[in-house]
Amino acid sequence: MKFFNSKNKIFKKEAYAKVPEDIRMNIIEKASKQVSRGVFFSTIIIIASFLPVFLLTGQEGKLFGPLAYTKTFILFVDAILVLTLAPVLISFFMKGRFRSENKNPINHFLERVYEPVIRACIKWRKTTIAVNIIALLISIPLVMSLGKEFMPPLDEGSILFMPVTLPDVSNSEVKRILQVQDKLIKSVPEVAHVLGKAGRANTATDNSPISMIETIVILKPRNEWRADITKEEIINELNSKLQIPGVTNGWTQPIINRINMLSTGIRTDVGVKVYGQNLDTINAFAQKVRIALQGINGVKDLYVEPITGGKYIDITIKREEIGRYGLSIDDVNTLIESALGGMKLTTTVEGRRRFSVNARFGQDFRNNLSAIKQLQVQTMSSGPIPLEAVADIKITEGPPMISSENALLRGTVLFNVRERDLGGTVAEAKANLDKMIGQMPKGYFIEWSGQYENLIRSQKTLKLILPIVLLIIFMCMYFAFHSVREAFFSLISIPFALIGGAFMIYFWGVNLSVAVAVGFIALFGLAVETGIVMVIYLNDAMQQLVTLKGNSRETITKEDIREYVIAGAAKRLRPKIMTVSVSLFALIPILWSSGVGSDVMKPIVLPMVGGVLTSATHILLVTPLIFLMTKEYELRKFGKIDVLAAKH
Repeated sequence: MKFFNSKNKIFKKEAYAKVPEDIRMNIIEKASKQVSRGVFFSTIIIIASFLPVFLLTGQEGKLFGPLAYTKTFILFVDAILVLTLAPVLISFFMKGRFRSENKNPINHFLERVYEPVIRACIKWRKTTIAVNIIALLISIPLVMSLGKEFMPPLDEGSILFMPVTLPDVSNSEVKRILQVQDKLIKSVPEVAHVLGKAGRANTATDNSPISMIETIVILKPRNEWRADITKEEIINELNSKLQIPGVTNGWTQPIINRINMLSTGIRTDVGVKVYGQNLDTINAFAQKVRIALQGINGVKDLYVEPITGGKYIDITIKREEIGRYGLSIDDVNTLIESALGGMKLTTTVEGRRRFSVNARFGQDFRNNLSAIKQLQVQTMSSGPIPLEAVADIKITEGPPMISSENALLRGTVLFNVRERDLGGTVAEAKANLDKMIGQMPKGYFIEWSGQYENLIRSQKTLKLILPIVLLIIFMCMYFAFHSVREAFFSLISIPFALIGGAFMIYFWGVNLSVAVAVGFIALFGLAVETGIVMVIYLNDAMQQLVTLKGNSRETITKEDIREYVIAGAAKRLRPKIMTVSVSLFALIPILWSSGVGSDVMKPIVLPMVGGVLTSATHILLVTPLIFLMTKEYELRKFGKIDVLAAKH
């Protein structure tokens, strides 16, 4: 009976049976040791492949760190159980006679399908390798053409509307704007609730000025939305309705807004920080930055954080005049404090809490410059006189709020990125800034912040650790195979196995992000592990050949090597297909998931789904071909083949 049910094939089951029993058991023992070694090093390789995830910091580290730790602990425990508990359980429960693997109908069907395909790949080896190289070369520009972003946008189910108005806006005007905005927002059918506030909360950690408004928009469930409308279209509709003169709109989400403000100090997706020594000069450069960013595709809600334009009542005391009336500076300042600033009268006690009681003139009086000028200053000789007689009173402009960072004054240009990737938008913005501004004077410089700052940090971490990870994986392969050649060929085959992931994320329209990188990292470890298992079975087949026919050019032919390689590749074909199927069955349902969190999960799963398919195809078809070509080269060059199992 032949190993494969096809005609004119040399490799037979009877040939395998001719090996003496003691030698065959010795081979099985050595092969089992190599399988155990493969399990051990496969676990280390997968753990090492997650090393970049362990080293991520900030938001991305907090998000993906638990995933890496969970998978690592599971693999560690799983490896221990496979090497210790599994053999004991097998000895208890798997007793009696077992049907041959060849008699299993599923395995028999898979072998009948697999045999002609692998033989065709071996026959047309140049075409097979060329197809893989072409697919790899095509996938590289596809991936390079994708946009870049820090994290995939997470749909929180609500909207945060953050408009800003002029810094000298009054309380009454802000209240009116809030009421108008809330009515316009509530007019959209998808909006369930609206809550807006202006200014800062009763806490020292919230430094929001009265000109900054925050409105939380709670949306209805998606099944109550209009047909074929998206969240982006709802935001565009709201933005078109809320075009109020003197108000600059800004759209984000509550959670990501707080994360951005805590991690980078920027409340939008991207911020251009302008540092310098003079506020007026900083403001001039910030306006140039705003002009350079206008019209760039993807730049939305562009706004310059005001560092000038605040209104102040400037009261300058005339020293000569107060001397003529016998007054002191403290006499005038006491009047100003009691009228405008508020004078502390007493302290009230309510339980364990104490409140100071202050008194000052009403808002209408304080808003009237003429009334302030007529404040009466009591003198000893001339009686009461108006304040303007002893002081110059006028309204001047100044910074509404001074921002500093690293002991430098700072101005900021803020904008969000929508309908385009973050990396491409910032790259075009940088090019425009270089053309328009050029070299800045000494003491002034520009720094990009926000989500782009996180993107650059995560990219640097991944680029720095990736070569170290590849070196660790190469060393693990070397210790598993005790051959630099086997380790090298196993490692260079991995990029070809990742082709499917590149095609998947391209046709799905996903931008490159940390989530996509984590998906590729997980796929990388899975592909290496499957490749090691394939090479172990191929080496086992070579050991069978050497034991049966000897290891010399006179006893082994290329046709023998080909048949035994095919047999080694087909060995345990069903478990290999099961591994791929289990991965697909577990991952594919995520592609159809919806709701909060699915936006982050899909970029992780997409490269894994596409990569598992091409990885399985590559390992089942191309890895045996490369192994066969290596053994044919060894036979032709050295007159024998390198049998790894015999060394162990």
